[in-house]
Amino acid sequence: MWGGRFAEGPSAIMREINASIPFDKALWRQDIAASRAHVAMLAACDIVSAGDAEAILGGLETIAAEYEKDGVPEDWDLEDIHMTTESRLAELIGAAAGRLHTARSRNDQVATDFRLWVRDAIDQTDAGLEALQHALVTQADAHAGSIMPGFTHLQTAQPVTLGHHLMAYYEMVARDRSRFHDARERMNLSPLGSAALAGTGFPIDRKMTAQALGFDGPTKNSLDAVSDRDFALDYLQAAAQCSLHLSRLAEEFVIWASQPFGFVRMADSLSTGSSIMPQKKNPDAAELVRGHSGRIVGCLTSLMVTMKGLPLAYSKDMQDDKPPVFEAANLLGLSIAAMTGMVADSTFKTERMREAAELGYATATDLADWLVRQANIPFREAHHITGAAVKLAESRGVALDELPLADLQEIDSRIDERVFEALSVEASVAARCSFGGTAPEEVRKRVAEAKASLDSAA
Repeated sequence: MWGGRFAEGPSAIMREINASIPFDKALWRQDIAASRAHVAMLAACDIVSAGDAEAILGGLETIAAEYEKDGVPEDWDLEDIHMTTESRLAELIGAAAGRLHTARSRNDQVATDFRLWVRDAIDQTDAGLEALQHALVTQADAHAGSIMPGFTHLQTAQPVTLGHHLMAYYEMVARDRSRFHDARERMNLSPLGSAALAGTGFPIDRKMTAQALGFDGPTKNSLDAVSDRDFALDYLQAAAQCSLHLSRLAEEFVIWASQPFGFVRMADSLSTGSSIMPQKKNPDAAELVRGHSGRIVGCLTSLMVTMKGLPLAYSKDMQDDKPPVFEAANLLGLSIAAMTGMVADSTFKTERMREAAELGYATATDLADWLVRQANIPFREAHHITGAAVKLAESRGVALDELPLADLQEIDSRIDERVFEALSVEASVAARCSFGGTAPEEVRKRVAEAKASLDSAA
């Protein structure tokens, strides 16, 4: 490949450190697609003959079939997927294969292939997240009225519904999808034709290749086009944020599945046992999703550090751009699939959840709100009165609604028998009917909106 420039071939060390074929072979579909678009444009612009173009296209079709059937061979002397394909093309059609690289460089070639790969990865990720949203909405609909404790600081705060809790993750996933959509829109420009860094003197049609590959148009600066990896960083940033959301949901399942909580029974298919304790059913899938998030964040950090000090245009450091993206995409896809199955196939123990919602004086805020509404007491004063009532109930080991009215009136005479209508967990969640609140009627409205949104997108 290096022609007459060097008197000797590369050393064994150089050969090994320089070769990227072990990982960039994953780009073979994108590389074939971009080469097809490129040679078709060369022929249309009379840069190569129709006969050579036809031979090249036929050879690329044969190579694609070989790769599909047998995988991409790893010859480290050929370095990467681009030279591997060009070498095989030369074996198939002879000298005409050399015309394929006219008016392009490996710099714009890999930038194009990588963009195509990341674009495909975004589409796959979006499809997986949409499936997760469907699972969340289905369970939220079934449990719009199922009462559970809501927590702050992992301490019982106020009663909420399970449907409301699950719809919180629906909203997180919606933001994740929007970030991936934004990244896809921003990256959808074609570097092909930028050549090594300065463009080319051949009369090429970059709009033609951009259109053939589904891009919105060509990039506007050849230096930027070959050195830009913002699209990969955008993908990793969206993936890292998404993985954090998946990790939070996974942590909920880990906690809920533990015996002290007992809120959920996870499917056997996403659980494992213990080598020594036969009673164990471990939420390993959830724990691995939680662990994968750290690795995905690490992938983002890796590429950011690689890119942080590179001058224009291409530097060999950028060969290390693909492994972290490939790793993150694989981990994220597994995590999304695992969480979708976990949400869809778990059985929620709603009676246990409701029992837990009655603990910890979760309706204390409802007593304070009642004092504000019915007795016209300023909230801060109502808060103080309620605190005294909770202290009394705690000293007696009873719930707030089990305190006699006379005892409540000793704390504040403005309390009357109507207060008990507000102190049940059912009354508490029903009262939270503000837009976006936990009241079952509000949850069902949000579920209906989510279903309509998912259906319209489909």
